[in-house]
This record gives sequence, C-alpha cells and structure tokens, in this order.
Amino acid sequence: MKATIAKKGTKATMIIRGARVFDPVQGLDATADVVLEKGMIAKIGRSAGKGKTGQVLKADGCLLLPGFVDPHAHLRVPGREDEEDIASGTRAAAAGGYVAVYAMPNTDPVVDNAAVLQSLVEQAEAEAVVRVAFMGAISRRLGGERLSDMWDLADAGAVAFTDDGGPVASGGLLRAAFRAAELVGLPLSLHCEDLTLSDRGHMNEGGVSAELGLAGIPCVAETAAVARDLDIAVFESARVHVAHVSCAGSLGIIRAARDRGATVTCEATPHHLLLSDEAVRGLDAGFKMNPPLRGEDDRRALVAALAGGTIDCVGTDHAPHAGQEKEVPFEEAPFGVIGLETAFAMLYTELVEGGDVPLETLVTAMSANPARAFGLPLPAIAEGEEANLCLVDTQAEFNIEPDRFRSKSRNTPFAGRRVKGQVRLTVAAGRVAFREDDV
Repeated sequence: MKATIAKKGTKATMIIRGARVFDPVQGLDATADVVLEKGMIAKIGRSAGKGKTGQVLKADGCLLLPGFVDPHAHLRVPGREDEEDIASGTRAAAAGGYVAVYAMPNTDPVVDNAAVLQSLVEQAEAEAVVRVAFMGAISRRLGGERLSDMWDLADAGAVAFTDDGGPVASGGLLRAAFRAAELVGLPLSLHCEDLTLSDRGHMNEGGVSAELGLAGIPCVAETAAVARDLDIAVFESARVHVAHVSCAGSLGIIRAARDRGATVTCEATPHHLLLSDEAVRGLDAGFKMNPPLRGEDDRRALVAALAGGTIDCVGTDHAPHAGQEKEVPFEEAPFGVIGLETAFAMLYTELVEGGDVPLETLVTAMSANPARAFGLPLPAIAEGEEANLCLVDTQAEFNIEPDRFRSKSRNTPFAGRRVKGQVRLTVAAGRVAFREDDV
C-alpha cells in the first residue's frame, strides 16, 4: 500500500440503516442496511442489521457512496504549514466525503528525494485521518533541468510524478521522465502550459480580460502544451494524467491521443466545471487560479466531456492560501482556490440536480476512476471490503460558510452558495474520519 493513514483510532463497528446504497462500479443501487465490523463491510441487505449489536446510524433518505478520491491536492507540507498541514487537510477532505487524497510535491523543500518523502510518509502515519498518497517531483527543485531521484522516490512510496505548479518546459526532459517513470511502473501527472504564451497573465484571455484591462492567459497556452505532451506520451507508449483541463480544445487532443493507443486519464476541477471568466468581473482574488476560469463555451464543453466520459476524474486542485495573500489587488494575488469541503455538494447541486451529469458518472469520476488512475485500491461497497465510504444527505440544504471549514484556509470561490449534499459520515480505511454531530 503506497498511501498512508494514521494508525490511531479503533476500527468502526456500526450499522448504517436504511440508506440508499449506491456504488455504480459494483452495480449496487438499493435501500439497505450496511453492517461494519472492525472496519470491514460485513453484510449488506434490507435486514442485514437485524439482530446485530453495535452503534446504529439511521440513514433514511441519505445516499451511502464509495468514498471519494482526490487526484490533485496541495497540503502545503513541508514549508507552508500556516496555510495547511496533513492533519487539517485530511480533516477537510474527510468533511467533504474523501477517503484518500493525492498530495502534490511543490513544497519547500520540494518532494524530489526519498528523505523528504519518507518524512512526509511518517507524518501522514501520525496525523492523517484519510489516506494520503504522495507524488514525487519530476525534476529537481521543480527546475525543469534535471530529473529527480525517481527510482528512490518510487521505492519510498511515491505513486506518480509531477511538477504541478508549473509545466515541464523541456520536451527532452519530459521524454526522459516518461522513460524513467516506465522503469518504475508509475505514471506522470502533467500541468500542461506553455509559459511563453501565458507569461504574466492573470485570467483567461478574452472579452472579459479586455474590458478589465488585465493581461490574459489564452487557451492556446494549454492546448499547445497538451498536444506536445501527449505526442511525446504516444511516442513513448507512456501512462499520463492531464491535470486540471480547462479548455474545450484540450478535449479533442485527449480523445485523439486515446485513439492512437495512449493511456491517458484526465481531470477537471469543480471551479472549471461550474464557473466562467464572468465571475472575475468583481476582481475578487478568490476567483484567481491557474489555469484560469475560461469562457462559458469552454465550461459547457467540460461539463459535456464529464458526462460523456472524456473527462474521467474530478480533481479539486485544493490550493490553500493565507488570508492576507488573497486580500490584495487581483494582479498581485497568488493563483489557487480550495475545494475539498465543497466539491461534491457543488457538483451534485449544479450538475446532477441540474440534469447535466448523471449521479453514477459523478460518483465514478470522484471515486473509482481517480483511484484506478494511480493504482490505489478502489473504494467499494461490497461484503468483505474495507470500509471506505461516505454518507450524504442529498435533501439537506446548507450555505457554504468558509468560517466553518476544517481547512486552515478560506479561499473558496463558492462562499455563500446554497447547496444540497451534506456529508454526514466518512469512514476511511475502516475508521470514522468524519461524523456530523447530529447523525
């Protein structure tokens, strides 16, 4: 197991009674009791809890889902523990229904050697309430000049390699990285951006940026890089994951690469699926991220691609920032927003309730597919499986209130939104990681 979780706490023994048990990968959609015994799913059925002892959770009207897996989160450890740490980040994840997160390596120091990674693994074993899988850097210090110690990183437990936070600018280095990753049997996760096209931009290049007088980041900065990176991946027969897709043009390139035989997975974020660059008009730095919010046509294309399967994963790109960093003029603010605690509720409310994406598609893109992309065990609601699940009340409406977040940071673009889909319980690796007081 390459993902780590704190070993403290007892394994859950309880009866979750009367929920709609929904696991599309298992072909399960039924009202049933689910019995957990010492962290394992012991029995599923309409009367499975009859005669059983243990704590009973009445879950009528709630959805019991396989727990979510986030393929893209920044936990800021080591170096910026004021913004987030493993304990706070995994508590935030659990509150959002996540049972595992993949942590990015753009930290200080960078996760580019086994010593740094091993210290993080030990910290996660002491502090994490959900599984944490660490990605190692592709290049040393994210400098794009020399490969990191990929073999040692893989041996220390890395599940993939990425220079996220920026692209691998050198095609030659990227080719070498694909070859090295193949030797250790791990994929690359790529931030696709041509910096010569996006340099000094603050938001999407288009009509809104022109009206606001802000330097723009054109879609071609992404699509040109996606095309180059996937061409190299096809040539090397490599496994690759494309992070935070934001442009319609990238989707056709991804489809074409798959048609050519490439093993390509990709993700979109909740903010790119739900918001357009119109949201930037107020110059609120809470809407500043990279890649930036694109035009409405791009947003609609992403939603259709999620519904149709081209986008197979949802990743939050959870990027915490201290409050004072965002409370500056838009041009001076750093890129990044958080999303672990809001992802499911926002997407369920806007896309599932709105009729754009089927529930089974969203659940699979937030659970099984991200686990499968990087080799983690799939969260599954099945007898004999370890309990990795979340209970969601889809009838409960609530306002997104950043002051109530478990995360140390508050930089969400969804503050004040009225949503449905309150997570009531998260069980990760057989242990209760989150529970609402009123459950």
